[in-house]
Amino acid sequence: MRRVSFIALLFSLVSIGLGDATMDPKVVKHEGFTVVGISARTSNAKEMTPDGVIGKQWGRLMQEGLLAKIPNKADENIVAVYTDYASDHNGEYTYLLGARVTSDGSVPTGMIAKKIPAGRYAVFTSEKGVAQKVVSELWMKINSLPKTAVGGDRVYRADFEIYDERAMDPQNLQMDAYVGIR
Repeated sequence: MRRVSFIALLFSLVSIGLGDATMDPKVVKHEGFTVVGISARTSNAKEMTPDGVIGKQWGRLMQEGLLAKIPNKADENIVAVYTDYASDHNGEYTYLLGARVTSDGSVPTGMIAKKIPAGRYAVFTSEKGVAQKVVSELWMKINSLPKTAVGGDRVYRADFEIYDERAMDPQNLQMDAYVGIR
C-alpha cells in the first residue's frame, strides 16, 4: 500500500518548515464527529526533538495495521486530531491518529474514541508536494497567523487533518487542515 511509505515519514518534521502554503482558508460549519485511534500527549517543542511522538504514531498505525482494526469506519480517510490543548499551539496537546467512525460502541484495546465538537473551522489546504515539507509548512503558517486573520482566531478545542485520496502519493501529497475558530 502506497500510504505506508509516506505516512512513516510524514510527521517527523510536522512542526518545522517554511514555504508557500495557501493562507486563504474557507470557513465552514462542521458537524461534530467521532474519531477512533491511537493517542499520545505531546507538544510542538517536543516534536522538534528525537522524543517527538507524532512520527512514531504514524509508524505504529501503518506497521501494526491499526486502521484495519477500527470498526465502523465512516470512510477510508485517515484523520489526525490535535485536542485537549493545555493552552495554545505552544503548550501540550493530545494527538489522536485514526479514522472517523459511525459508532464508537466497539473501541479496540489500546485505542480511544474522541468526539470532535461541532463548530466553525477555517479549512487550509496544503500545497502539493513532498509530505514532510507541505504538512510542516502549512502548520508553520497557521501557527504564525495573527489573531485578526481568518484562522488566527483559534479556539484550541480541536483541530484536525484529513488525509484522503490526494494523500496517496508521498511525493505529491495534498491534505486539508481544519482549525477550530471563534
